[in-house]
Amino acid sequence: MTAGPRLRVVVIAPLRFPIRRPHAGGLESAVWSEVNALRARGHEVTFIGVRGSDFVERGSVFELPELRWPRWSSPDDERYPPGHLTRSVPALRRALEAIAARPGRYDVVSNHCLDALPVELAPELGVPMITTLHTPVDEAVAAAANRAGSDGSRFLAVSEFTKRTWATAGVESDVLLNGIDPDAWRAGRGGDDLVWFGRVVAEKAPHLAVDVARRLGRRLVIAGRVGDPVYAERVLSPLLGRDVRHVGPLDPTRLATLVGRSAAAVSTPAWAEPFGLVAPEALMTGTPVVSFAVGGVPEIAQASVGMQVVAPGDLAAMADRVDGLIRQSELDRGFRASIRASALARFSLDARVGRLEEHFAALLGDSSVLGSGRVDEFSS
Repeated sequence: MTAGPRLRVVVIAPLRFPIRRPHAGGLESAVWSEVNALRARGHEVTFIGVRGSDFVERGSVFELPELRWPRWSSPDDERYPPGHLTRSVPALRRALEAIAARPGRYDVVSNHCLDALPVELAPELGVPMITTLHTPVDEAVAAAANRAGSDGSRFLAVSEFTKRTWATAGVESDVLLNGIDPDAWRAGRGGDDLVWFGRVVAEKAPHLAVDVARRLGRRLVIAGRVGDPVYAERVLSPLLGRDVRHVGPLDPTRLATLVGRSAAAVSTPAWAEPFGLVAPEALMTGTPVVSFAVGGVPEIAQASVGMQVVAPGDLAAMADRVDGLIRQSELDRGFRASIRASALARFSLDARVGRLEEHFAALLGDSSVLGSGRVDEFSS
């Protein structure tokens, strides 16, 4: 339970997928965890999300339509189907108008939607808003933020890298790292296989993890939802075999168990990850991680036990680092426990939500506190 006042929080989710388990991706997982943690700490949460989400009130104005893809088109993570503009965005506007019609009913809005509309309407809601920046710069969101000025959202970024990139578009933010629930990501005993988990899309490049595993002569388990069917069919599927399995999306318990019984996790982002949630999730189980040094990923590795980064695309170096971390685990029985302890100190969900509460309080008491450039780091 929170030690501060009980708040009435509106959480706005992204429009692409329902917020439920198994999570469609890291963003959806982060939003689900925030809502669950806020409610556990005694806050009242009104949830604006897609139909089928765990927290949305069925039949209410806050339940947004689920996206439907034409029969001839496979769902992917790069585009929206036509109904996005004709159904989803108008429904989101109605939900925001319902908030604006009763501003005294709510204390603060926590916005995670990737659409510009909440930022655009923030000055008209009568309820202060904090928008979390999860992605590279979106021109429409940045333009809406600049038009709204000091009357619009205050912003949080999931990494220092993300903060810097949005600042180039005129959007100032404070850094609040994503948090991991240690009760969901329990310590594991390790094992022999490697693991890669996340969305199966070209920019996550799991096919490169296959190369690393085969260099080391180890089996690889790939877990995750296919977000790019063309990439999965043409690039990844031909590589699958007895030594490389794709087990699809797993619910959080099964996924955490899989990661915890792995020798190491391999992360192969081929784009500038704003944060990279899979690394702290793996570290929370005690499983060491090697990743390409892109985007916000080096910030995770910098002060973490059991995580190393290599230059993007350097598969030989990645294999060497993975092998070294596995050998260290085999020689030092306390290594995995040290990895988890470090992750608990930096990435605890409870600590993250506590910092979010501080941002809420600052926004409600003195809005000038936000946007100051302070970086939040977790401490034990």
